[in-house]
Formats: sequence, structure tokens, C-alpha cells
Amino acid sequence: MMVGASRYLRLAAAFCRYSLARELAFRSNFIVKILVELIWLTILVGFYALVFTKTSTVAAWGEWEYLFFVGCYFALEGVMETLFLENCSEFTELVRSGDLDFFLLKPIDEQFLISFRKIDWSTAPNVLLGAAVMATALGKMEWAFDLGRVAAFVLLFGCGVVLAYSFMLMLASASVYFVRNQSLFELWWLVTSLMRYPKEVFRGGWGAPMGWFFTFVVPMLLVVNVPAAVMVKLFDPTLVAYAIAATVVGAFGSRRFFRYALRRYRSASS
Repeated sequence: MMVGASRYLRLAAAFCRYSLARELAFRSNFIVKILVELIWLTILVGFYALVFTKTSTVAAWGEWEYLFFVGCYFALEGVMETLFLENCSEFTELVRSGDLDFFLLKPIDEQFLISFRKIDWSTAPNVLLGAAVMATALGKMEWAFDLGRVAAFVLLFGCGVVLAYSFMLMLASASVYFVRNQSLFELWWLVTSLMRYPKEVFRGGWGAPMGWFFTFVVPMLLVVNVPAAVMVKLFDPTLVAYAIAATVVGAFGSRRFFRYALRRYRSASS
């Protein structure tokens, strides 16, 4: 088992080196992409700073609490875009063209190869930028260091990544049935838009059914909300337990759905 794990770690390291070399072959494009992400973060933070000149709270989140939330979102989105987005987006083309055959012939787990074969290094700085925003917010709040909360945040941030990846993997796997599922993949951008807001925004009125659906049926509102709330809001053990359980179910379910979809795949030679 240890030998297998070390093999996959070596492969992951090789993917990282190859992807970085590919990015640096076009340095100007690499730098421009980083600048675009920096501009996007500046606009995002500037917008919420403007909002808080008109009000003291948004859905019970204070200004610096909300800034921490934005930083958490930006860092988590950076992880998703760096590791998974390009790979899952290209899975549809692999199915359509039949090139998926070559991946299935490799002596390696198909999900690992399809999910990690390319690393988008241009979005990796987003993780650091998000962390800088979170650190700034904690400093402005004069947050007292709490090792327990930090450990819980790291754990739940990881759960958020797994939960978001599970949803993305299921959307990508659906291309086996639809061959071209660009409209389905638009759901990912819808979900990322929802992840950008605290779940308290959806309380009451017509937003309540949407908030309930994306908390308990497709629990994407938990991805950023739970880790951010653990650090700067009240610790809710019930919600934390639910987030961890949803992560386990999502990871297991997406894995099963991916394997099931591959069994339904008709190769280019069939």
C-alpha cells in the first residue's frame, strides 16, 4: 500500500513539473493570467468594501468577517481551478473524440490520471492571495489565536475542496451519456456563484428554498460557509458534522458514479 501511495505521489510531482514547464514556455501569457486573477480579486474586495460603506452587516456577517469569507472563497476557488477545472472540462472532449481510450489503457487509476494530469499554475497564486485576504481580515478583527479553530478550519477547508471536486467530477462524468455536456457544466459556474455568498443570505422569502436545496440536497453552500464560520463566527458542531458527512458521501458517490459512467463508455474502436 505504501509503495502504491509513493508511486502516485511521484506521478503527481511529475505532473506538476510538466505543467509548470508548459506554463513557463509562454511566460507572457502566464504573467497576464496571474494579473487578471489579481484584478478580479481587487474588484471583488473593492465591491464588498463599497457595500460596507452603506451597511454594517450583510446577513449577520460584519465587514471583516465577510472579508475573511471572501478570502476563503478565493483560496478554495484557486485550489479548484489549479488542480481540477481544466482536467474536468477537457474530459468531455476526451469522450467525444475517443481519446479517453488512451487514458483507460494506462496502468494507473483512471480517476487520478484524468483529475490530476494538468496543473494550472497561473491560478495557484490565488490560494496565497486568498490566504493574505484572510490574514488581513483576522488582523483587523484582532482575532485571538486558537489552535483548535485553526485545525478545524484546515480540516473543513479540505472537506470543502473534496465536496466541490465531487460535484465537478459528477458533472464531468455525465459527458459519457451526453457526449457534449457544456450546458451541464454551466451548473458549475452557477454553483461557484452561490458559493461566494454566506448561506444566511438565502434565509426567508423566495431564497429559502434555494438555500435549503443547496445546503441539504446539493450541499455546495457548505463548501465555503462552514470553514469560514468556524474561524470567525460561532462554532456549530451540528453543521460541522453534517459537512464532514456530506463530504464522505459526496466523495464515495462521485467515485461510484465515475466508475459506473466508464462502464457505459463506448470507445472509439467500438
